[in-house]
Amino acid sequence: MATVPKTALKVGDKAPPFALSADGGGEVSLSGLKGKTVVLYFYPKDDTSGCTAEAIAFSKDAKAFKQAGAVVVGVSKDSVASHDKFKTKHKLDLTLGSDEDIKVAQAYGVWVENRMYGRRYMGMERATFLIDGKGVIRNIWRKVKVPGHSTDVLASVKAL
Repeated sequence: MATVPKTALKVGDKAPPFALSADGGGEVSLSGLKGKTVVLYFYPKDDTSGCTAEAIAFSKDAKAFKQAGAVVVGVSKDSVASHDKFKTKHKLDLTLGSDEDIKVAQAYGVWVENRMYGRRYMGMERATFLIDGKGVIRNIWRKVKVPGHSTDVLASVKAL
């Protein structure tokens, strides 16, 4: 069970700026996406079952997100090399940002304490932020359940 930070971001807040190394040797930043709707989703680890299913779902809907004017960016603490392998293996059609120092995860309040089998550890919460073209958070999904999530996010993008 993850605990949400007391100073969690809320709908209507300005999205914290970020600049991350991305798959393919590129970079992705909020300022570089200014004017576009951004679906920023955080996930625990490349190539695990839930994270793979989530990435495949967002990729399957990539064309619809693009038609709605949105860019999908997945973020984990995995390296760019790991992202490249993950993206190639599953033919993913989205940008993956590497947050190895977890600064972006901390800014978004998704680096949280988890508990499993009585053990406590820090990890990435599966969460998604919908950010409008002006950099304002328009929707937040926390403790995401993967089935149907991409469809729900797409509906929110289209409703903007």
